[in-house]
Amino acid sequence: MNLRYISRRIVHSILLLAGISFFSFALSQLAPGDFFDEMRLNPRISAATVEGLRVQYGLDRSLAVRYAHWVRSALRGDLGFSLAYNGPVGPLLKARARNTLILTGTATLLAWSLAIPLGVWGAASRSRWSNQICGLATSALLTIPDLLLFLFLLLVAVRTGWFPTGGMISPGAENAGLWHGIADLALHLFLPSLGLALVTLPVLTRHIRSAMADALNSPFVRAARGHGIPRTRLLFRYAFPVAVNPLTSLLGFSVATMLSASLLAEVILSWPGLGPLLLEATLAKDIYVVVGTVMLSAVFLVAGNLLADVLLFATDPRIRVE
Repeated sequence: MNLRYISRRIVHSILLLAGISFFSFALSQLAPGDFFDEMRLNPRISAATVEGLRVQYGLDRSLAVRYAHWVRSALRGDLGFSLAYNGPVGPLLKARARNTLILTGTATLLAWSLAIPLGVWGAASRSRWSNQICGLATSALLTIPDLLLFLFLLLVAVRTGWFPTGGMISPGAENAGLWHGIADLALHLFLPSLGLALVTLPVLTRHIRSAMADALNSPFVRAARGHGIPRTRLLFRYAFPVAVNPLTSLLGFSVATMLSASLLAEVILSWPGLGPLLLEATLAKDIYVVVGTVMLSAVFLVAGNLLADVLLFATDPRIRVE
């Protein structure tokens, strides 16, 4: 593998993260108000006390000084100091990030597992009715807002009682054995991961169907069909590897969609990930938690796109030649 190509992509990713960190920090710092606004409304707390707290936590310093201090803290892994939780932001985000990765990883696997057979079937099917049904189903899913979809899943959990309405594990499940804990986690994970998979499923299915249709119409596939090669082998041995290249680029897009939708899904379905933490920190104006959450989400997104670039480099010889 060409180390020059990979190193160039890594440098681009680092520069992108540096730009995101500066703009997200600047926007959060320039927003009106701060964490101590509620204290100012309390008549029992003097203005001098509030101002002393602002000085103690460095909120009276200039933007450049605060950003430099935050960068040094980020390099140590602290990512600033949370005023609401009275501790470093890094350890606070660690557990939440793990939960978000579990959710988005499961949803991504589920979405691609459904989209690949549906897209291949839609491209290979010669039935007009099957293509119309597939197109109608994907169009219907595209028109449903994410908020409405997640609210519907929450309503299903509340009305049926088949699924938990929030959290990650049931009380006492961690002491009930390994397999019982895994089953309980899967039960909590089902609805949020299904909702996220349905958000990206229509786009993935349409792209896979389009890529497979182009591959099936290529000259070498038509020649292989003329030699009497079985249909299943023709699809997955000859056509699908050709369609992999554009689908590899789609991986980065699906990661971005999953991350943006997961923040909303976690809030509505009460999954203990980065979404509820970001909402609470925004309402409390705990700026370092907000910046840390945004940066962590950006790292996940950039890492997903970097992985897609590496896989595309490994599977497409034209990029290696270039």
